[in-house]
Amino acid sequence: MKALKLYGKRDLRYVESEEPVIEKNDEVIIKVKAAGICGSDLSRYAKIGPYIEGMVWGHEFSGEVVEIGSGVSRVKIGDRVAGCPTLYCGKCDSCKKGFLSQCEKLTVIGARHPGSFAEYVKLPKENVLPIPDTIDFDTAAFIEPSAVVAHGFYQTTIQPGADVAVMGCGSIGLLAVQWAKIFGAKKVYAIDIDDKKLNIAKEVGADAIIHSVEKTASEQLMELTDGNGVDLVIESAGSPVTSAQVFALAKKGGQVLFLGIPYSDVNIERFYFEKIVRNELTVIGSWNAISSPFPGKEWSTTIHYMDKGQIKVKPLITHRVSLAEGPKIFEKIINKKEFFGKVLFYPEII
Repeated sequence: MKALKLYGKRDLRYVESEEPVIEKNDEVIIKVKAAGICGSDLSRYAKIGPYIEGMVWGHEFSGEVVEIGSGVSRVKIGDRVAGCPTLYCGKCDSCKKGFLSQCEKLTVIGARHPGSFAEYVKLPKENVLPIPDTIDFDTAAFIEPSAVVAHGFYQTTIQPGADVAVMGCGSIGLLAVQWAKIFGAKKVYAIDIDDKKLNIAKEVGADAIIHSVEKTASEQLMELTDGNGVDLVIESAGSPVTSAQVFALAKKGGQVLFLGIPYSDVNIERFYFEKIVRNELTVIGSWNAISSPFPGKEWSTTIHYMDKGQIKVKPLITHRVSLAEGPKIFEKIINKKEFFGKVLFYPEII
């Protein structure tokens, strides 16, 4: 089969790869219909490189079941599915306590196991999620990033009527805008430095948008909230700068949820750091998207709200391409040659 393999920083290759084979009775092979580029993929491509040289990459996807092991009964050949890409050990203290996202050996396909930037991918049966006919393959490819956002929200104490600020309007931020409304937010403020992303935020439900180049986000937000700030702040930009600035957006006693990963040191100015102490903020870290019982309510709830049309992903998609275009697309994204939202690969297109 054809696949995209990551060999090093900025070394992504479109190559022939061996098709997955059923080796255990609980395995499922899926023909990939749509696979999305994750923000973490960009950091690994440009800054870090692969866990294992030459690994088939990618972890956000949807597809169709083409082969099942003898012990699989939950899905059948021909079923339309999404995949939870996360693998956990089930043996460490965190797993035994039911905190699966804190597993000591947590990993995802595309890291140490072949991923979804390929024509076919293999997963254990418990990682395979049937999707209703109301959810198309493009939308289903967003189930994983949506579950990541939901996982974070479940760790907060957000209540109906809350005000929420979302810092960073990439795919995760734009999903966070929508999840904030699902969790009962009265008003959602979307913050970014890109007008196109802010326009999409407005389209998917943001009540107010803040362009934070000429005037800081905190100054503008305080003007809009009469100096109070918001109940919950979502950091979804994953930059060192915004990872510090978010502390000035929360009201006294508020919460700050970190979904973004800077992949570099975060230097926090005194003005921002003291907000944590003086305003008695609660700072929450969120990792991955799974909980117990596996894969967790994040996934079933995502599918429910997609089915009901309350999570909209089509405005987030800007490019639909073949796997062969992968190396070129990644270079364009990191070089900012044009505007990119979510990019979907279609492995069936040769």
